[in-house]
Amino acid sequence: MRIPDKRVAILSPVAWRTPPRHYGAWETVASNITEGLVSRGWDVTLFATKDSVTSAHLHAVVDKGYEEDCSIDPKVAEYLHISEAFEHAAEFDLIHSHYDFMALSYTRLVKTPVLTTIHGFSSAKIMPVYEKYGEGYFVSISNSDRAPGLNYLATVYNGIDLSLYPFQESPGDHLIFLGRIHPDKGVHLAIEVAHLSGLPLLIAGIIQDQGYFREQVEPHLNQAIRYIGPVDVMCKNALFARARALLHLNTIPERFGLVLAEANAAGVPVIAMDLGSCREVIEDGQTGFLVASVEEAVEALKRVDEIDPSACRRRVQQCFSIETMVEAYERVYTTIFDLEAGRSS
Repeated sequence: MRIPDKRVAILSPVAWRTPPRHYGAWETVASNITEGLVSRGWDVTLFATKDSVTSAHLHAVVDKGYEEDCSIDPKVAEYLHISEAFEHAAEFDLIHSHYDFMALSYTRLVKTPVLTTIHGFSSAKIMPVYEKYGEGYFVSISNSDRAPGLNYLATVYNGIDLSLYPFQESPGDHLIFLGRIHPDKGVHLAIEVAHLSGLPLLIAGIIQDQGYFREQVEPHLNQAIRYIGPVDVMCKNALFARARALLHLNTIPERFGLVLAEANAAGVPVIAMDLGSCREVIEDGQTGFLVASVEEAVEALKRVDEIDPSACRRRVQQCFSIETMVEAYERVYTTIFDLEAGRSS
């Protein structure tokens, strides 16, 4: 399904470069959608930072991600960036926003339809904005992460570039954690599992909560439990090559969990807390195990050899590839174009 004569603007966040060098899930997805659309013949303009890398047209007014350059005021960068996209709205047939609630406040000021992919509700305090603009077009990234009253057109699972994650033929002997160092992601629970199982643990990711890191992570670091900092794709693959399993013991409902798909793409089983979208991404007993406690995670590790790494890879190919994601968004775009045509006739 291709409509190459339609012009689409992808509005990416400007916290990080698109695609990000290390952390940046929303920027990763915005990049994957952009590149996937371009490869299928769409005319796409990516609104992102000036140092972003894309095969689409790049439109930028912010030099670097505000998380990468402390001299940039985040709010100034965000509003310069969002307003720039909407000031050019008439040049496009659709704006696909990955900018959470802030961009919604511009949607009634332009005639161009706006699709918002909701990457997660960060706080109940932002919900009044979604409620005000609930008649817009929305996509959820998992069935579990939806709010009542919004005009959802579909759930579209995030897709990853499988070529970036080579299949690991044989498992390693380490547990790995990949993600933000924050209580929400359960790093302390991964450490507890490592202690109880006697397996070494490698921890990678940006430190988002310094107090949490100092109090609940750093005191446990030793030869067997190591923190190696933020990692790029190459370093992720080095970790996957050493992995017996990925631990994802989130303490709040997961919205999607890109790292779950990335690990499975490499053939690495995932042991995840059964909260939110984890049961949509991980097929319990087939690509990993869903658990409800540290104790269950330790028991699941005893069964990890039952998981077929090739089955993990196949599920990602079927459900969480860029191609699958882009095809789903093409269907959503077509629905919007049809609805808009009906309104104008």
